[in-house]
Amino acid sequence: MKRNRVLYFFIIIGLIGIGLAARKWKIFLPDLINVYLGDAIWAAMIYFGIAFIFNRKSLSFIGVLSLTFCYCIEVSQFYHAPWIDAIRNTRIGALILGFAFLWSDILAYTLGIGFSFLGEYFFFKGKPKEVDAVA
Repeated sequence: MKRNRVLYFFIIIGLIGIGLAARKWKIFLPDLINVYLGDAIWAAMIYFGIAFIFNRKSLSFIGVLSLTFCYCIEVSQFYHAPWIDAIRNTRIGALILGFAFLWSDILAYTLGIGFSFLGEYFFFKGKPKEVDAVA
């Protein structure tokens, strides 16, 4: 499968916008959704980012690499040195690295990547192996 990088770029930008909006307007969402939504959207953005970079790789490669990346970021939250905590204390550092390990984040990453994987699978199901691609 060859992915259209322009399409994936816009999906990533859209997910960033949706993720930031979900954080800003979280008071309008039920608590059960707020626990998982931001992290699931972040994981979906990682999935599509990896699909953008490795646009010729299989769905399973993208899924496994995305899960591995997200899980590694979460496990890295056990590490607290002054230099990395200084990065985490910035807005972008907090959004990317987080602060503390949570099992709910692992579940949210799994759900976000799972839905992204299934969405990509069903979108391309039955289509030719070569999809119109740019770059």
